[in-house]
Formats: sequence, structure tokens, C-alpha cells
Amino acid sequence: MEKKIIIMGGGPGGYVAAIRAAQLGAKVTLIEKEALGGTCLNKGCIPTKALYRNAELVNNLKASEDFGILVDNFTLEVNKIQERKNGIVHQLVSGVEQLMKANNIEVRKGHGVLYSCEENIKKVKITLDDGREEIVEGDNIIIATGSHTFIPPIQGVNNEGVITSDDIINFKEIPKSLVIIGGGVIGMEFGAIFNSFGTKVTIVEALPSILNMVDGEIVKRLNPMLRKKDIEVHTGAMVKSIEKHEDKLLVNVEGKKGEFTLEGEKVLIATGRKPNIQGLNLEEVNIEYDKKGIKTEDNYETSVKGIYAIGDVNGKWMLAHAASHQGVEVAERIMGIDNQGSTLIPNCIFIFPEIASLGATEEQLKAEGINYKTSKFLFGANGKALALGEGEGLIKVISDEDNKIIGVHILGPHASDLIHEGVVIMNKEVKVEDIKHMVHAHPTLSEAFYEAVLALNNEAIHAVPSRRK
Repeated sequence: MEKKIIIMGGGPGGYVAAIRAAQLGAKVTLIEKEALGGTCLNKGCIPTKALYRNAELVNNLKASEDFGILVDNFTLEVNKIQERKNGIVHQLVSGVEQLMKANNIEVRKGHGVLYSCEENIKKVKITLDDGREEIVEGDNIIIATGSHTFIPPIQGVNNEGVITSDDIINFKEIPKSLVIIGGGVIGMEFGAIFNSFGTKVTIVEALPSILNMVDGEIVKRLNPMLRKKDIEVHTGAMVKSIEKHEDKLLVNVEGKKGEFTLEGEKVLIATGRKPNIQGLNLEEVNIEYDKKGIKTEDNYETSVKGIYAIGDVNGKWMLAHAASHQGVEVAERIMGIDNQGSTLIPNCIFIFPEIASLGATEEQLKAEGINYKTSKFLFGANGKALALGEGEGLIKVISDEDNKIIGVHILGPHASDLIHEGVVIMNKEVKVEDIKHMVHAHPTLSEAFYEAVLALNNEAIHAVPSRRK
């Protein structure tokens, strides 16, 4: 008997789940009220990485003299930057649309709400773009409605010039100054981009540290790099209010040493995202949720049998690749394939230099009382990094008492690519002794990972021997 699956949301969780379910023979209806691809493709991951590439090229031009290339001056054409970014997004959205057609997935444009969740037949009511309503039926439902920007209750947050990440990607002018409220991934990435564009960037973070989810040593080494780039960071600081004063915004902050005021042409609210759970009719169909998102079991099934929640809406990992992975896992489980999935989710932060991490941090291991070893290798001792002109940063690895790698943390060139060596090794539970016999090509950045692993046993060739016993 053919399975009928309804998927609510066409982002990286929903559309990937739809394709995998269709591949396995399911009849799939996907409901999306906006463009396919979700926040990631339309307002997040992809447009920001397009802008990041612009910023990267600007940084290269600024450093061109070091390579014997003299550039007298250059200008940034915002219209061209936006055209390129929008073109990339359009190309990828069109690609997803074609994949829906190629896999015979029915796409319904509109807003869906849970209507009836009986044991055998589950129903979703769709309000279509033209105002008509219709009801679709299925054996299973996958909720993949994503998340939205969180706006904190700060006095003056509605002033003109106070913007969110949804707004800033469509900038028409490069601001002379930008105050960013929030030192998490979103705030730091936009800070890096606009700093490269010539904007004076100031970041305000309420927690004791920026990027609080990242290994502490990585952040400690990042901070002087930010100061060198003239990015001002205030941690342990709470924004009390925002005032409009002529053509400037005044951000009133209470910090460790008292109150102070920051000035910016624009203020970016980058205080995180919240799951899209409103308007889904969750209460009426008895699906449990809280402010963190829809509650699920380890298999992503909700409190109602046969209904699953994946991606940002379940609040576990607000990362596009986590949503896609969960989508495949759930689609296969519905179709009778036992897929245990993986909880090893890499996290990549696109600043200068890049940060990528996987697995345990030192702080987590200390808090849990787990014995471990750490080692690191500096990119300043790596030939490829120096040839690239990107010798800042390091690769840090953590192993347990059995010499199994349990954490990889990278600050440096192409960290978002290098982390995947750690992904393979940690998923396969490879030990240091096994990695030692894996030949790494020279000269490559990957050699830094190899040397960092060897250093766990004090066997790194291109590093000063550790004094530890």
C-alpha cells in the first residue's frame, strides 16, 4: 500500500525529507507558504555566504601588496553585490523546484495547519495563496516549519534603522557604523562581512563570551584577531534601550563597569531565532511543545504517533544540515528503513578566519568530570597556510583516555572544509593510532589536522615537543 506523507515546510528539512520519501515510493504533498528552500536558502546560509565571498575578496585586495600585486583603489558597487547574491539564491530555489517536479512531489503554496490527527488518517488544512481552503490527508505528517528571528523586548527596538538579519542581507548602502546586539553566529558573521566592507562594527553580547557554544580556547585566540581588525566587542553587557538621534542610533548599554552609550548608523538585532510553532494548531491535536520548540523523542516523533518534527522547529540544532539529516532519517523510518542517524553535528562559523567545531569542548568535559587529552597545531607552521597568506589560527583535537578522538575545533583557513575529516573519523570512532597511518598530501591544510592528532602522543613532526608527561 502506498504511503501518503504530508510535509509542512519546504526548507532544508522539509524538501529533503520530501525527496527521500518520494525516492522510497511515498506519495508526498509538501506545503510551503513562501519560496522553497526556507530561511537557509532565501534569507540565511546562502545569501550570507554569497556576501561572505564578497568580503573575502575585499580582504584579499587589501592584502594584495603582500603578494606583490599593487591595487591603487577599488570601489564596492552594492547593486552588483546584490544582483550576484540574488542570482545565486534564484538559481538554487529554481533547482529545488525542479527537484520537486522530477520526484513527482505535489507542492501546495499556502499556510497549513494541523486539522485532524486520528490514528490512521491525518489531515492538514491549507489556506492557499488565493484564499481558498482545502484539506489534504496522509498517513504521516512531518512538521518542518523552521524558525524566525527573535526580537527582544528592548525599548526603542522599533526605531527606524534597527534591523534584523532578514533586512540586512538586502542592504542598499554600506553603513558607516553598525552596532550588533548579539555575539552569536549570526551577529559575528555579519560583523565580519561589514567590517571587511569598511563599516565600523561594534558587538554587544549579554553573556560573558561571544560564541559561547565554541571551545573556550578558540574564542580566546579569536578575540585579539577581532581587535586587530578594529571590531569592538563588549561582553557581559545588556542593552537597555535604543534611541533615535538625528541620523544616528544611540544604544544604551549596562556593562561590567557601569552604563555607556554606543553610536551606530544601523543597529542589527542578532539575538537568535525562535521555532515557528504559532498557528499550527498544536494544542488542539495534543502535540506537546514549549518555548524551545516541539517536543520529540530521539526518533523525532512528537507526542502524537505518526507525526514528526524536524529542523529548527524541534529546537535541537538550529542548523540547516541538521534539519536535512533529520529529514532523511524520518523519511526512511516512515518508509520502514531503520536509520539511527547521527548526533555528531558540525558547526561552521564564517568569519575571518573561519571557525568549525565538532564534538566535545574542554568546558563540557570538565563540567562532566571526564578525563581527556588535548593537542593543537598552529597554521603558522603549515606551509600551505603560509602560502595562502592565512597563517593565523590552529587546529585543536581532544581525545579520551582510550585515544579516541572526541572533539575537533578549528580556527583558521577553510575550517568549514577541514572539519569534515573530523566528521568521518569521529563517526567511525577512529583512534589516534589509526590516523597515524593515514597519509596526508603535502602541502595541504589537512596536514595541520594530522599533526594535531600526532601531538596527542607527542609524535608531531613539525611542532615543538610538549613538556607534559
